[in-house]
Amino acid sequence: MNFTPEELKKLSLPALLALALLAAGGGLIWSADIALKSAQRAAAAAQAERQQSGERLARIAEEEREVSEKLDVYKQLKRLNIIGEERRLEWADAVTRIRNQRELLDLTYRVDRQKLLKSVPGKPDSVDFFASTMTVQLDLLHEEDLLRFLADLRDSGNAYYSVRSCQLSRTGPGGAGAVIAPRLRAECSIDLITIVDRGAKQ
Repeated sequence: MNFTPEELKKLSLPALLALALLAAGGGLIWSADIALKSAQRAAAAAQAERQQSGERLARIAEEEREVSEKLDVYKQLKRLNIIGEERRLEWADAVTRIRNQRELLDLTYRVDRQKLLKSVPGKPDSVDFFASTMTVQLDLLHEEDLLRFLADLRDSGNAYYSVRSCQLSRTGPGGAGAVIAPRLRAECSIDLITIVDRGAKQ
């Protein structure tokens, strides 16, 4: 199709408008594509930040739970007087009380000097575990008397009582008799463990 110069002159303005509209449309598509990619990057960054925040919150909650559990254990140890300097007078009172309550006929003991078991680094200072070994000798009517003595000793507090060894030997004949007399003798080695928290406020 051939256009006359007059027709071409008339078509030039619409053609320029069409080209301008095409260029504007291309520019809009290009800018929309850039905006879309930017929005996608921002959404991905926000999602990653939200995930990191969730992980941090989960870690904080877990740390709070662990601190709460450790604090409960610390309070229980403090209540039982296991934390702090050794309490030899309380130990002696506990043994005397148990001997009288259980009516143990013959009970002797000695407590060796305190020794350091382990020192654990901590914040702000170390935590030291000490043990004083108590050697106990007692006469028994029955094996269960020994178990009751050890249970009473453990329940008395003032230290953590760790039984290292107990030896039983027969001292009298078995069977029923008119006189009730001990027929067994026990010798036990028991560690009385205390904990000193060097970083704790006194």
